[in-house]
Amino acid sequence: MDATYNEKLVRPRAAWGAVFSMALCVAVLIASEFMPVSLLTPIADGLGISEGRAGQAISVSGIFAVVTSLFIADLTKRIDRKLVLTSFSLLLVVSGFVVTLAPDYAVLMIGRALLGVAIGGFWSMSTAIVMRLVPHDAVPKGLAMINAGNAIAATVSAPLGSLLGDHVGWRGAFFIVVPLALLALIWQWIGLPALPPRQRGGAGNVFKLLLRRQVALGMAAIFLLFMGQFALFTYLRPFLETVTGVGISTLSAILLLMGLAGVAGTWTIGQLLKERLYSIVIAIPLVMALLASALITLGSVPAAVTALLVGWGFFGTAAPVGWGTWLSRTLPDDAEAGGGLQVAVIQFAITLGAATGGVLFDALGWWSPFALGAALLLGSALAASAAAIEPGRAAQ
Repeated sequence: MDATYNEKLVRPRAAWGAVFSMALCVAVLIASEFMPVSLLTPIADGLGISEGRAGQAISVSGIFAVVTSLFIADLTKRIDRKLVLTSFSLLLVVSGFVVTLAPDYAVLMIGRALLGVAIGGFWSMSTAIVMRLVPHDAVPKGLAMINAGNAIAATVSAPLGSLLGDHVGWRGAFFIVVPLALLALIWQWIGLPALPPRQRGGAGNVFKLLLRRQVALGMAAIFLLFMGQFALFTYLRPFLETVTGVGISTLSAILLLMGLAGVAGTWTIGQLLKERLYSIVIAIPLVMALLASALITLGSVPAAVTALLVGWGFFGTAAPVGWGTWLSRTLPDDAEAGGGLQVAVIQFAITLGAATGGVLFDALGWWSPFALGAALLLGSALAASAAAIEPGRAAQ
């Protein structure tokens, strides 16, 4: 039998070292993506541009991530997945060098665009690769490990960027990710087995997947979840400073607690997903909607706000694990195309949620993006409930 079709030849029983290498790469990718948040002023000063133009370093990576995630599965369908994944890790290294050495704004944007390609490609492939590295019942655990890297990086990237920027400058801060990216690349090259491309009868085209009722409803739930989450999360700092009245040190401590809660949430919920998939992806946005509503009511009480945001971190960070597991079960033969679609939906939802929340924040006040977030999260729970009802198949 051709090795391409023999699961025993192309997938080890459990290649956890390879999964850990992917988690490290995800952590570096996310840290690189969000590090400019705390470095806009020195970047602007160093390149002689406005802070607004410097801020486009974040949006350009998001745009390229969306485009890459939509088309990468089809463009690389005949290439060994190990080579594809390590190529994105190599692109992360190149991006770090380009940004660090950028002599002007144009080169900085090129470096950030390369990062966007790496983010979109790596994330869109991650679920499908994990499905081939570990046994079926261990997929939620594998996805939880990768998302733990995401949670840690999202927590430390902004404060770490600020700290490094003060000591080694913004270029030095960006260069710090290069040796970590190189480590992830080498680890992947050593730890990943050969993963020949699969030739199966899936939908192939990313957009054709939306013709399936369950997929369309699931993607709608994902879109509403991330749009609602980031409509609120993007404006936590001004909320904590002006409404709750906390200082920088307390604010940093709260964000750190949220990140640690997120790591705990990914592990805990990852264990429960084996048996309660739909119950969890419905419950997460419901709980987050309640937390958002409570933040509006109790926003001036520091202890209550801290407790609510720890809960937000626990459930919000774990949500991608739930939907990654859903993808692996709903589209087992189209996990790469489905992963690309999922990443595109998430990136677009984050961008739209942050932008819409900002308009409301300026027009109506701090509470409005929180109210929007609660409404969207409630809609996510409803869409997830509809996705759970599949004709001819019992919901889980």
